[in-house]
Amino acid sequence: VQLQASGGGLVQAGDSLRLSCAASGRAFNNYAMAWFRQVPGKEREFVAAISWNVDFTRYADSVQGRFTISRDNAKSVVYLQMNFLKPGDTARYYCAAGAVTVSESSEYHNWGQGTQVTVSS
Repeated sequence: VQLQASGGGLVQAGDSLRLSCAASGRAFNNYAMAWFRQVPGKEREFVAAISWNVDFTRYADSVQGRFTISRDNAKSVVYLQMNFLKPGDTARYYCAAGAVTVSESSEYHNWGQGTQVTVSS
């Protein structure tokens, strides 16, 4: 499956953004989907994941209650709604597809190119 992330931008602290990740290729609804983020010089960090059938989601503690992951299997798209953004959320955000809904990046074998989110104070 090929992944294309979009929706990033420059916002102020407290604002909201919605990231999208469009999938093409093999059956999207066979995959668990996740969002990760990375700041230059730091390791890639788990943000959120959702199971193929939408019955299970997982969030990093740092975004719990502010971010919501969702998916539309009919459209082959996964979303990340980000509310109450903080400067610490500044990073490049990547979507990924894998077999299980976990937080370990090694379990995801298909990655998008990422979209930059910058939150100013």
